[in-house]
Amino acid sequence: MEDKRNIILAMALTGLILFGWPIIAEKFFPAAVQNVEMQVEQQASADGVVAPGGAPAASVAAPAAPRERSAALKDSPRIKIETPKLLGSIALKGARIDDIILPTYKETLDKDSPPIHLFSPSGTENAYFAGFGWSGEGLKAPDADTLWQASGDTLTPTIPVTLSWDNGQGQRFEIALSVDENYMITAAQKVSNTGAGTVGVRTNGFISRIGKSKDVSTWTIHTGPMGVFDNAANYDVEFENLDGEEPSFFSKLFGTKAVAGENKYESTGGWLGFTDKYWLSALIPDQRADIVGTFRAGRQEDSYQADFISTPLILASGKAVTHTSRLFVGAKEVKTLETYQDGIDGKDGIALFDRSIDWGWFYWFEKPMFALLHWLFTQIGNFGVAIIALTFVVRGLMFPIAQKQFASMAAMRAIQPKMKALQEKHKDDKPKLQQELMDLYKKEKVNPFSGCLPIFLQIPIFFALYKVLMLTIEMRHQPFVLWIKDLSAPDPLHILNLFGLLDFTPPAFLGIGILAIILGVTMWLQFRLNPAPMDEMQKQIFAIMPWMMMFIMAPFAAGLLIYWITSNLLTVAQQKWLYSRHPQLKQAPAK
Repeated sequence: MEDKRNIILAMALTGLILFGWPIIAEKFFPAAVQNVEMQVEQQASADGVVAPGGAPAASVAAPAAPRERSAALKDSPRIKIETPKLLGSIALKGARIDDIILPTYKETLDKDSPPIHLFSPSGTENAYFAGFGWSGEGLKAPDADTLWQASGDTLTPTIPVTLSWDNGQGQRFEIALSVDENYMITAAQKVSNTGAGTVGVRTNGFISRIGKSKDVSTWTIHTGPMGVFDNAANYDVEFENLDGEEPSFFSKLFGTKAVAGENKYESTGGWLGFTDKYWLSALIPDQRADIVGTFRAGRQEDSYQADFISTPLILASGKAVTHTSRLFVGAKEVKTLETYQDGIDGKDGIALFDRSIDWGWFYWFEKPMFALLHWLFTQIGNFGVAIIALTFVVRGLMFPIAQKQFASMAAMRAIQPKMKALQEKHKDDKPKLQQELMDLYKKEKVNPFSGCLPIFLQIPIFFALYKVLMLTIEMRHQPFVLWIKDLSAPDPLHILNLFGLLDFTPPAFLGIGILAIILGVTMWLQFRLNPAPMDEMQKQIFAIMPWMMMFIMAPFAAGLLIYWITSNLLTVAQQKWLYSRHPQLKQAPAK
């Protein structure tokens, strides 16, 4: 019995650490890449962009203070981007993709909330932009000041646009841009050499941003620099590493390959960029090309860059070469990411693109759970009801195992008087007490450990649902009923502000809402039906655990609490049903 209690206690404490540590931590506290030909000293523009591979970047005056977005957009002639999921524009000066709006997603739940502005021009408060370019020895390549000519004024899924520029030295550069119905922009970079001699050419691409992600990176959810190199997902690098900080002790414990400062990776294909909780910007070179991908800090304070550069190519006179790369900029919709990963008819697939969502350890289980939950949502039309339906499905699948667990616990409950008598009889002889208890279990045909399996099975289920509800954008801003307007956010009604009557928001660790209270009550009811521990200390721990979990779980997504409440109620109902069929197993709960 003591061993069983210790196992359950250990599992409970593991759960507290697993789900409580990210909140507490948030609140309080590869080989060097060889030099290749044509490499020259890296330079940077004043807006923080470092030219990949050493191509000199333009020098422009950095603004004394952040500019308004509307004013910055007027600095260059532009071509519009118009698709069902992307709006914005591309600056002809520098050929920068620096104005991206996601019209299907809003900043908040407010009726008049503006849409998500993901990319903004250099010089603005949240500057975030991307571009494609060239470098090479003896090559006059376009830079941030280059003014390109455009074949059209609007880029749509049915109308591509080609940008062109002649350097006056025999080389002509073109970027053929196309965009699909979702979030993918394709750039075919062509350079034609009409000069008398040969030139060395390397293509590159970059994404630059000012500021870290607003979504805090934790050990369960990674945000920030991210990529896939040689078919392996890399979540190692943090913004702090690019600032010069060594990886943390826990990162090293889990085998991180990140280093302080620049992080370079040689790869065939793959992709790299920046991931937020719901949004992603990613450069995708040709999946058959050899590239060097780099995460680095920009020259401007609090600026960061992800870039890639291809292997060098000698371009003879009269020849031309085209390299095709892509830029994803948008929402991390699971089905959309999977479509890009699979490609069209198995071609042009992007390696591990769905891993831009940090599924974590239970990827193999989380993806099917998400698929089931999303299917239920499409059938029902309400995400909260879909979560409840999912809970019924999970509990139904686990019914036979849970039934054995409850039968074992009920049997333990029934023999508690005999166990208590033995405890009193042998209170001064622990070895004798253990022997007598083992004989009692054998005589009564009770296995004190048979109830542990469902507990172990619940851990990956609960953690998988936690990741699904916390990470998938399909859950974002989904309402349930009454006051629950966003299942991905904590319960907004708190006791300390009289459920919204007082105009202040309590700290996260004191934000006890209605759902958290219901969770605590349902856990207390569930514990009352379990056999009481014989040890007084364990009894006290189990008595306060429902209320501890109420505090710990209060800041979590409302959808997760709804799942747990529903699961608790089904557990209580199943236990009650078992006792109704076997009344001899029911004993008065211990006081």
